[in-house]
Amino acid sequence: MSGGEPDTKTGRKGIAVAALLLTASILALLRPAPVFAQETELRGEVSESAILADQQRKARQLRAQGSQDQTAPATQAAEDQTLANPYQPESPGAVADDDQTATDSIFDQPEATGDPFADNQTAAKPRRPSTARQRATDANAKSNAKAADKKKAKKKRGQTTDSTTKTAATGDQADTAAADEDGANRRAVTIDSVDGQKLDPGAERTGSIDGQKIKPEDDPFAAPGIKLGTFVFRPTLEQGFTATSNADGSSGGRPAVLSETALRFSATSDWRENSAVIDGYGIFRNTLSGQKINDAQGRIEGQLNVDLDHELRAIAKLGYETVPESASSPDAIAGVTSQPLRQTVDGSLGVEKDVVKMRYTLTGAVRHDFYGDAKLSDGTVLSQKDRDSTLYSATLRTGYQVSPAITPFAEVEAGRRIYDLRLDSNGFERSSTRLGARAGLELDMHDKLSGEFSVGWLREAIDDDRLPANAGPYVNADLKWSPERGTIIGLTGRTTIESTTAANESGDVLYSSRLTGERQIRANLTANSSLGLDWRDYTGSDGHDLILSAEAGLTWWLNRYAGLTTRVRTEKLTSNLPGREYVANSVYLGLKVQR
Repeated sequence: MSGGEPDTKTGRKGIAVAALLLTASILALLRPAPVFAQETELRGEVSESAILADQQRKARQLRAQGSQDQTAPATQAAEDQTLANPYQPESPGAVADDDQTATDSIFDQPEATGDPFADNQTAAKPRRPSTARQRATDANAKSNAKAADKKKAKKKRGQTTDSTTKTAATGDQADTAAADEDGANRRAVTIDSVDGQKLDPGAERTGSIDGQKIKPEDDPFAAPGIKLGTFVFRPTLEQGFTATSNADGSSGGRPAVLSETALRFSATSDWRENSAVIDGYGIFRNTLSGQKINDAQGRIEGQLNVDLDHELRAIAKLGYETVPESASSPDAIAGVTSQPLRQTVDGSLGVEKDVVKMRYTLTGAVRHDFYGDAKLSDGTVLSQKDRDSTLYSATLRTGYQVSPAITPFAEVEAGRRIYDLRLDSNGFERSSTRLGARAGLELDMHDKLSGEFSVGWLREAIDDDRLPANAGPYVNADLKWSPERGTIIGLTGRTTIESTTAANESGDVLYSSRLTGERQIRANLTANSSLGLDWRDYTGSDGHDLILSAEAGLTWWLNRYAGLTTRVRTEKLTSNLPGREYVANSVYLGLKVQR
């Protein structure tokens, strides 16, 4: 027995050494991984079930190892330390990689031998937004990478699993698979699903605007205009030739070929609140062959609209006109080389006030006519000073807006015509008092129908008792109707009292009306036409004049700045007074330029 004791002691020492080595190995396995060895690219949050399954698995592993060696106190201490202080990941939401073995904890450091990037860890690149095609490519790449990682994990589990792990894997594989599946679902919901979301429609790319269709202009041949300060100036110059059967429009007129130049312009303000418009024209005629004609006429007028406080609006107008006396005028002088030139300066100021649906307008107007001298055929000059006069008038209009499109109104007018000379060359006092009343209708249906018309009575009583008053029905109209796009029909009507200085005559009342039509046949082809009817009623007699006229024309635009224009016109005057009837026919062809 004594000989056997040394062998027994030697065996016990070997067992103790083996126990110590086993304890050291277990402690090395249970040592927590340093923070820097943790995976830096986080996948998402860890579920509660995964943490609980991991703790239960660790407890079972430690109990199995403790049952193999009951005499190893270090093993029990390690188990108590592990249960008391379980490893927590440094960054919240860390989960195990796909290549971890089934028996390893999801919080254990991965083996460096199986991780080619263990010694060179780099931070995850920030995710950038992608288009739908890029997201599809990234999704395919991720799915391929996950499949490769799973194959590597399976291969690694077959190479590194020891006998102790195989013993405990039978009861733990189901828990590990459930935990891995839950983690995969968690990652799919928290991270991968972000890439699968639909891109905000506002962030999607749109096509180039270079190829988009441009909306066509309403009138591609309209004058573009010239910017002058705060106004847009649109001039038009027309040069052509007129062949006429009656050059001066008189009962003794003769044929002629005339050179005709017309300059027209308009200027519109570009202001924020108020507005201003300036219009003008000038026509110059010279004879090329036939009856001698050399005259000029023109007009310029401006209108200013100003919005005042308390629903008040002010409208101011100012104009100047110069035109030679017509050979068909009742005051035309026979046997002259040129008729006297009549010049007119007129202006008005009106104030409009709206009170609920009531409309009030008060307008004051001034008109001054002065005449030049007439040149007789014998070379003498005949003064026309006794015809110079000034008309002052005031008009009050009251209307009620039945609807935004219809406003009936009534107005009264009072005025005074004063001649520069109290007595004319025949000794008559020509100054007179003006009174009038009328009722009408304002229409505002935008581009369809707009304007106004009115009827009433107008009277001018002359101061000289030997002369009867000029009086008669009053008719006024200014309407524009567009039955369809590109077609405009206009109707104008005006009543004018024409005074005279002829001996024993008071004057006449002239009713003028025009029906006009304009049709845009094509974008670069416009047709226009007009019909005229004038009736002149002489005061103190049964004398009267009837003037009928018709005109038709075409304008063909070569481009936006130049076009060809032509028109034909006929005019006929019939009268019960001798020496007044005439007929005039004419044809015009010219070139029009605009800017």
